[in-house]
Amino acid sequence: MKEFLTNSLDILGLAWWVEIKTENPRCTYYFGPFLDEVSAQAHKPGYVEDLEKEGAQNLVITVKRCKPQVLTVVDDSENASLRRLVSAYTG
Repeated sequence: MKEFLTNSLDILGLAWWVEIKTENPRCTYYFGPFLDEVSAQAHKPGYVEDLEKEGAQNLVITVKRCKPQVLTVVDDSENASLRRLVSAYTG
Protein backbone atom coordinates (compact mmCIF):
# COMPACT_ATOMS: atom_id res chain seq x y z
CA MET A 1 0.00 0.00 0.00
CA LYS A 2 2.84 2.40 0.85
CA GLU A 3 4.47 1.79 -2.54
CA PHE A 4 1.16 2.44 -4.33
CA LEU A 5 0.71 5.72 -2.47
CA THR A 6 4.31 6.79 -3.15
CA ASN A 7 3.94 6.00 -6.85
CA SER A 8 0.65 7.89 -6.98
CA LEU A 9 2.26 10.95 -5.39
CA ASP A 10 5.16 10.64 -7.81
CA ILE A 11 2.83 10.66 -10.81
CA LEU A 12 1.27 13.86 -9.47
CA GLY A 13 4.67 15.44 -8.78
CA LEU A 14 4.02 15.42 -5.03
CA ALA A 15 6.52 12.78 -3.93
CA TRP A 16 9.66 13.76 -2.05
CA TRP A 17 13.11 13.41 -3.65
CA VAL A 18 16.69 13.93 -2.54
CA GLU A 19 18.46 16.17 -5.05
CA ILE A 20 22.25 16.21 -4.87
CA LYS A 21 24.26 18.60 -7.03
CA THR A 22 27.99 18.00 -7.30
CA GLU A 23 30.67 20.34 -8.58
CA ASN A 24 33.10 17.64 -9.62
CA PRO A 25 31.77 15.94 -11.62
CA ARG A 26 29.24 18.63 -12.47
CA CYS A 27 26.04 16.59 -12.09
CA THR A 28 22.64 16.59 -10.48
CA TYR A 29 21.39 13.32 -9.00
CA TYR A 30 17.85 12.51 -7.89
CA PHE A 31 17.07 9.77 -5.36
CA GLY A 32 13.53 8.73 -4.58
CA PRO A 33 10.61 8.86 -4.67
CA PHE A 34 9.65 9.00 -1.01
CA LEU A 35 6.25 9.22 0.62
CA ASP A 36 7.27 12.01 2.98
CA GLU A 37 10.09 14.39 3.77
CA VAL A 38 11.10 12.43 6.90
CA SER A 39 11.79 9.30 4.82
CA ALA A 40 13.78 11.27 2.27
CA GLN A 41 15.85 12.93 5.01
CA ALA A 42 16.52 9.53 6.60
CA HIS A 43 17.98 8.14 3.35
CA LYS A 44 20.04 11.24 2.51
CA PRO A 45 23.24 10.27 4.41
CA GLY A 46 23.57 6.99 2.48
CA TYR A 47 23.37 8.74 -0.88
CA VAL A 48 25.92 11.34 0.19
CA GLU A 49 28.28 8.62 1.42
CA ASP A 50 28.01 6.70 -1.86
CA LEU A 51 28.74 9.77 -3.99
CA GLU A 52 31.67 10.80 -1.80
CA LYS A 53 33.12 7.28 -2.09
CA GLU A 54 32.91 7.70 -5.87
CA GLY A 55 34.92 10.91 -5.60
CA ALA A 56 32.16 13.52 -5.96
CA GLN A 57 33.09 16.90 -4.50
CA ASN A 58 31.27 19.98 -3.20
CA LEU A 59 27.83 18.46 -2.71
CA VAL A 60 24.71 20.57 -2.29
CA ILE A 61 21.84 18.49 -0.93
CA THR A 62 18.16 19.44 -1.10
CA VAL A 63 15.10 17.45 -0.11
CA LYS A 64 12.08 18.62 -2.06
CA ARG A 65 8.90 17.73 -3.82
CA CYS A 66 9.47 17.44 -7.53
CA LYS A 67 9.10 15.13 -10.50
CA PRO A 68 12.49 14.63 -12.14
CA GLN A 69 12.38 13.45 -15.74
CA VAL A 70 15.95 12.12 -15.56
CA LEU A 71 17.62 10.74 -12.43
CA THR A 72 21.16 11.80 -13.35
CA VAL A 73 21.78 15.05 -15.18
CA VAL A 74 25.33 15.60 -16.42
CA ASP A 75 26.31 19.20 -17.16
CA ASP A 76 28.56 18.67 -20.12
CA SER A 77 28.55 22.32 -21.19
CA GLU A 78 32.21 22.86 -20.27
CA ASN A 79 33.31 19.82 -22.26
CA ALA A 80 31.05 20.78 -25.19
CA SER A 81 32.58 24.28 -25.30
CA LEU A 82 36.07 22.82 -25.22
CA ARG A 83 35.22 20.40 -28.06
CA ARG A 84 33.89 23.28 -30.19
CA LEU A 85 37.04 25.30 -29.54
CA VAL A 86 39.34 22.40 -30.44
CA SER A 87 37.22 21.64 -33.51
CA ALA A 88 37.49 25.27 -34.68
CA TYR A 89 41.28 25.14 -34.57
CA THR A 90 41.73 21.68 -36.05
CA GLY A 91 39.19 21.54 -38.77
